[in-house]
Amino acid sequence: MKVCLHAISGRHPAAPASAALALRRVTLDIASGEQLAVIGPSGAGKTTLLQLLACALRPAGGSLLLDERNPWTLSTRAVQQLRGSLFLAPQVPPLPPRQRVVTSVLAGRLPHQGLWQSLGSLFYPTGIAQADAALARFDLSDKLFARVDRLSGGERQRVGLARALLSQARLLLVDEPLSALDPARAVQAVASLTQAAAERRATLVATLHDVPMALAHFPRIVGLRAGEVAFDLPAAQVTPELLQDLYAQEAQAQPVLPLEEPAPQPRPVAMNCR
Repeated sequence: MKVCLHAISGRHPAAPASAALALRRVTLDIASGEQLAVIGPSGAGKTTLLQLLACALRPAGGSLLLDERNPWTLSTRAVQQLRGSLFLAPQVPPLPPRQRVVTSVLAGRLPHQGLWQSLGSLFYPTGIAQADAALARFDLSDKLFARVDRLSGGERQRVGLARALLSQARLLLVDEPLSALDPARAVQAVASLTQAAAERRATLVATLHDVPMALAHFPRIVGLRAGEVAFDLPAAQVTPELLQDLYAQEAQAQPVLPLEEPAPQPRPVAMNCR
């Protein structure tokens, strides 16, 4: 899916209408099938950007085109059909705790199923082999029939990514997919995600706090700072100086810890012996 943003602005999804803009006049062109990572300090507007791309948040200004169509000028039915081509994976996947993993993963196909087929899959899941294959990419095949509330935070995050792979979306939007994963699992997850997107020629936009991971796995990097694009470059052209400038304010905000003082030596105790 081709994406075009022109001078788009937006507020954080949880912010009131009177709040300051979280994203200000951002312009980006993303080719169909392209993969890019969005990096930047906390509060830079990364989540707001994904919400706008997912048509879950109406822009406060500017324009958004998805395959040359403005979603906010379409009919309600056309918008629903368009949203079936989008998949937003939040940082904390919305997985019902008492649900089986297989059902949670197969939920990625719901936008393309009829009502009765969707209801029937809650009791008799169809496509178990596909769910198992998606979970295998994240080393979770053994959790296929486990309950969600028996999983660790990292396992839940990987189930959310497996659900994304099972969707038929042409635009995958992934928000901080590695926050609950150890380094080895993080490498496996991002490699599986980018490989699966390439296989189906889906456009992939991911926000990441792990800068080395973004540089290693994504050909294009967009740096956001204070709601604006600081740079938009191929990964090979992102220099340490650019990164230092991007995170400069966050580094300055860190409290300066005092130097450790040596532990006080115990005073000698005078003893009177008789």
